[in-house]
Amino acid sequence: MGALTNIISNFCTVPSRKIKTMQTVEIKVKMDCDGCERKVRNAVAKMKGVKSVEINRKQSRVTVNGCVDPNKVLNRVKRTGKKRAEFWPYVPQHVVTYPHASGVYDKRAPSGYVRNMQSFTPSAETEEKFMSLFSEDNVNACSIM
Repeated sequence: MGALTNIISNFCTVPSRKIKTMQTVEIKVKMDCDGCERKVRNAVAKMKGVKSVEINRKQSRVTVNGCVDPNKVLNRVKRTGKKRAEFWPYVPQHVVTYPHASGVYDKRAPSGYVRNMQSFTPSAETEEKFMSLFSEDNVNACSIM
């Protein structure tokens, strides 16, 4: 019975459809004029599954809501002639633990945003080293100060 079940499961399967979930895709693309904005909006709005398209030209940001694949949206934007389009690399500044760490601050970012980088998180080992430097148990603590 086990061999028969194995054969049936291997050869008699119905291909499953991938169900796309509702998501928000944010893309950074430089748009200089109304024509650029209109071209990007029309290209993305015609895609299957797109519910809404919001464009903020001041921040160079395109927000697409719908049941879409993020890579397909990015490729569609790039086909309009915007070759330097990329996924939105910024997060609000108050979300990042160390917003002024090296590589996080970007002067091209909109105000209140920093680049989305893996923030530095000190390990327990590093914290113990620094705490023991100024400990009363450390006999050489006075020489450091």
